[in-house]
Amino acid sequence: MSNVENTGTETVTNEYGADQIQILEGLEAVRKRPGMYIGTTSLRGLHHLVYEIVDNSVDEALAGYCDTIKVYINPGNSITVVDNGRGIPVGINHKAGLPAVEVVFTVLHAGGKFGGGGYKVSGGLHGVGASVVNALSTWLEVEISKDGQVYNQRYERGKVCYPLKVVGTCPKDVTGTKVTFQPDPEIFEETIYDFDTLKKRLREMAFLTKGLRIELYDIREDDKKKEEVFHYEGGIKEYVQYLNSSETPLYEDIMYFEGNKNDVYVEVSVQHNDGYNDKVYGFVNNINTPEGGTHIEGFKRAITKVFNDYARTNKIIKDTDPNLSGDDIREGLTAIVSVKIGNPQFEGQTKQKLGNSEARGAVESLLTEKLTIYLEQNPTIAKTICDKSVLAQRARDAARKARDLTRRKTALEGSSLPGKLADCSDKTPENCEIYIVEGDSAGGSAKSARSRATQAILPLRGKILNVEKARIDKIYANAEIKAMITAFGTGIHEDFDISKLRYHKIIIMTDADVDGAHIATLMLTFLYRFMPELIKQGHVYLAQPPLYKLEKNKKTWYAYSDEELASIINEVGRDQNNKIQRYKGLGEMDAEQLWETTMDPERRVLLRVCMDEDNESEVNLTFTTLMGDKVEPRREFIQANAKFVSNLDI
Repeated sequence: MSNVENTGTETVTNEYGADQIQILEGLEAVRKRPGMYIGTTSLRGLHHLVYEIVDNSVDEALAGYCDTIKVYINPGNSITVVDNGRGIPVGINHKAGLPAVEVVFTVLHAGGKFGGGGYKVSGGLHGVGASVVNALSTWLEVEISKDGQVYNQRYERGKVCYPLKVVGTCPKDVTGTKVTFQPDPEIFEETIYDFDTLKKRLREMAFLTKGLRIELYDIREDDKKKEEVFHYEGGIKEYVQYLNSSETPLYEDIMYFEGNKNDVYVEVSVQHNDGYNDKVYGFVNNINTPEGGTHIEGFKRAITKVFNDYARTNKIIKDTDPNLSGDDIREGLTAIVSVKIGNPQFEGQTKQKLGNSEARGAVESLLTEKLTIYLEQNPTIAKTICDKSVLAQRARDAARKARDLTRRKTALEGSSLPGKLADCSDKTPENCEIYIVEGDSAGGSAKSARSRATQAILPLRGKILNVEKARIDKIYANAEIKAMITAFGTGIHEDFDISKLRYHKIIIMTDADVDGAHIATLMLTFLYRFMPELIKQGHVYLAQPPLYKLEKNKKTWYAYSDEELASIINEVGRDQNNKIQRYKGLGEMDAEQLWETTMDPERRVLLRVCMDEDNESEVNLTFTTLMGDKVEPRREFIQANAKFVSNLDI
């Protein structure tokens, strides 16, 4: 390998020695307050440990020194990450008087990412990755191949077990780092890794690093070994193609623009589909920024200006007509905006929003220049997008008028609550919950069963509108959706204000059959598309009505799954006195049964709906797959996940 390579962002030297590992502070607080460093000690935090170690290997790839990363889920749920990068430095760091690798794994905020020249761009910006993973593991071993020798060191709960030592030799041209760690059950609520969760995040990393090969192996059980390989020479262009796989593209081409502006390397890929939701994802040094930031602002400014200029120049919109809004132009848009920047400034520890002003200018300048040329060279595509945007503008105007009319009627009537809502008497949102119930029959039972002080009931008639296939004007015109919007009190889209939420628990209660599951999915699609903060902040739940009632000798048991029913039968015995009822719907239960099985806070089972913000593009794709127009992706999804619905009456 040559000593100098160009990454597309800035020339990187091969100087990566012990003195480039800089120390900022100690490691003491990590085990006491793990949430400060990995966000949570739940399953999300457990998987975050893997991402931190893989991020370090990806940084080597961004620098041009690594092209393959292998991740193993081992028996016992330890993790091994192997890369063929330069290998962590093993020489003595003169500031610490310790081998550099020991500093990396035992000192917080130590690494080659703080101006020491090790990396020009880096995803693991805060430098806490290796040391935090070490601190939160029962044990961790690192093995480094470098300069013809193999080095090894082991740690237990962050403490060094023995000095760095040479354990073997290797060819001089073989380099790399191998890290194996066992998450600490004293820290984490669960320590069992989920293959699919890791698969989704590693796929995203591979898309974002053009040409990088990431291999994932699950070797926990001999008869259930799994493996996935991710390798995309097209990078984010292939990412857009993947995200649009369940959509019908508006045109065949996938736009892709790249270049350097003011020391910021910018990549943008876009394609419209015939749907109505826009999906714009931003990344900085391969880090997802779900709250956007300056790079997304620059993208939105550029795309809005360029399309308005094109539409006016080509008389698609008249001189007297208003400009197309950004929302109009982005209707049905899937886009990836990826920037590489030397010193990214994120808002908050969690790196959710980029703050660098130079990123805004770089993205806006590059995209304005290159998109303008593209539209001139592809007039058919340009006109197709503009025509769709004009239709979106008309629908948005109709929706605004409907919304304004509703507001005026509300002001005149003095009450905004829908007539079929049975509200609760307590007006403190923290104490209140609303059941969204399928059908008038179940709604009647729920109204009789409820605690009137804190439980509101909103019955919906049939299946609500599939918002995945509807424009905003149709959504505002739908009676069932309007009833939910009004009852919740928050408004939707630009009107959304979570401080106005009237109930801190929104509970979707549907029949335990396929139709019930479909209705619940329709409701979740609406909430995800138009009120995602309700899900993100933990206000949305699924009620779990029982599947079976078993009666014997004047005693009653309820079972919520086939397995639970079998367990109860084994306990009470199999004989002719057993009376088993399979509930087909909520309407089959009287008020007393509904209360004691599904609504009593002391005995009920609720499932909180959570969203994996680390993999938001995958969440988006799931809704598109389930609720979009294409049948084949939906069939494949159902077949792949059939084990999750094995108890439904299908």
